[in-house]
Amino acid sequence: MRNSQLAIAAGLALTAAVTLTGQSPQPPASPDPKAAAFATPSAGNATLTAVEGIKVGHITLAERPTGCTAVLFKDGTVGGVDVRGGAPGTRETDLLDPVNNVQIVNAISLSGGSAFGLDAASGVMKWLDEHNIGYPVGASGVVPIVPAAILFDLGFGGKPKVRPDADCGYRAAAAASEAPVQEGNVGAGAGATVGKTGGRSGSGGPMKAGVGSAAIKLANGLVVAALVAVNAVGDIIDPMTGQVVAGARGADGKLLDARVQLRGGGNREGRAMENTTIGIVATNAKLTKVQAQKMAQMAHDGYARAISPVHTPGDGDTIFSVGTGTWDGQVNYGQIGSLAAEAMADAIVRAATQATSSNGLPAARDLGTIPVRFKK
Repeated sequence: MRNSQLAIAAGLALTAAVTLTGQSPQPPASPDPKAAAFATPSAGNATLTAVEGIKVGHITLAERPTGCTAVLFKDGTVGGVDVRGGAPGTRETDLLDPVNNVQIVNAISLSGGSAFGLDAASGVMKWLDEHNIGYPVGASGVVPIVPAAILFDLGFGGKPKVRPDADCGYRAAAAASEAPVQEGNVGAGAGATVGKTGGRSGSGGPMKAGVGSAAIKLANGLVVAALVAVNAVGDIIDPMTGQVVAGARGADGKLLDARVQLRGGGNREGRAMENTTIGIVATNAKLTKVQAQKMAQMAHDGYARAISPVHTPGDGDTIFSVGTGTWDGQVNYGQIGSLAAEAMADAIVRAATQATSSNGLPAARDLGTIPVRFKK
């Protein structure tokens, strides 16, 4: 009897709705397949994919520690870039200049393998092309816009001929998801190390780092996040306390502190061709290309806070930036750029704290140098 009454009530409510609108009730619209591909991130996600409209995929090669990372974006995402290091390895960065025509970016490829690793972007392009995602070019279809950057890890793991290629990029794109980003010894950060200012003679050597990610969410719905593969010349510093988290070690295996070494005249520029920190900052705000470029520029402050020294002649430090435009709030891009620097600094420290020892190099967890705020 109770169920019958509920059914009658529901029917009356539906009849009333039809009478008021003058229209028959419509079935729910079919979801846009492209929109459905980018689900709303979970509230507990504090990585790059906390920004709605972003997917991340890693491929780590088994033959030696190296790999690639593909970051995919929803249609209409605007991008920018800022290159500060003296030894960059990049692709399609000129296209992101605000004076140039193309206004969107479909994906970004980050890879180990030095210049060889730029080929990973071709695999990302192939995957996007197969899914008809890219810049429309009329009857010719689409051209996927995939800027890329690499870091030098060929000397790590003893097999320099093993490096990420187009197949790595293709598989990374296919593996991309909106799940929280995996961190540590994965993807573009699989062969990443830090702390090369101590030189080789009488030194305990560098330490292992990897991929790190962090996100900042404001009460008004704005999200700013970062992902980074840290293969720096310098030490990793917790900007909240000034503590060295990972870096150059002395003969006793303890951290030297590159800042102290530098002021004492003993710091070296770093081991050539073994470096570079590459990353992405993202927001759910709608940005112009000019605003996106400023966001990338400001995010380099995060590098400066968390890496010492940074932007050296032996680093190819590069930051990409994107705005997915899924948040409809009022944009204050100065605030967004400042938050991007904060998120990037945290992501860099996480790249050290989430890494594990590899090929004889310890990580921060082995030295007991993980800051308390990153132990949660």
